[in-house]
Amino acid sequence: MRPNLFAALSLVLSSACFAPASFAAPVKAEPLQQQVGVYKVAIEPGVSMDDAAESMRLRANALNLKLVAELPLSKQVEANTGKPQRTTTVFEFCDAVTAKDLIDQSLNFAIYVPCRIALVEDAKGQGWLIMIDINVEEFARANNLSPDLKARIQKVRDGLDEIIQAGSKGEL
Repeated sequence: MRPNLFAALSLVLSSACFAPASFAAPVKAEPLQQQVGVYKVAIEPGVSMDDAAESMRLRANALNLKLVAELPLSKQVEANTGKPQRTTTVFEFCDAVTAKDLIDQSLNFAIYVPCRIALVEDAKGQGWLIMIDINVEEFARANNLSPDLKARIQKVRDGLDEIIQAGSKGEL
């Protein structure tokens, strides 16, 4: 199965399972052409998870991509279970104007905003930075995006890459 099918199934199932019946009005599906994959970069040896996180925060600020949420999932699981957990933190960054313009074009684009980067520690203790990787050229063509919106999406995508690279190296 393709990753976009998983995303669509997840969205449908979560909506069906958690929405009250009174809110379950039929909605005509609007097609959304997705060209997505996974972008994953290892954190370099000697760079702590905390250093990677701080580097990402600082780089995002320098790029004017706002950190709108930080979700310390592993800390929540640890609080619930009382057992230590490997690090899993999801950072959400946003260029609000670009996000608004995408959503104005299609409500379906709301699933892509804000942009997420996960800081994850694997079973061997290796840290990783992971995000959805959108092929901007194909995405823009398939969804009939204007050249201006395509350029702004590419700028956000390049900024996210720069954030990940800074985090993986512990660069300030």
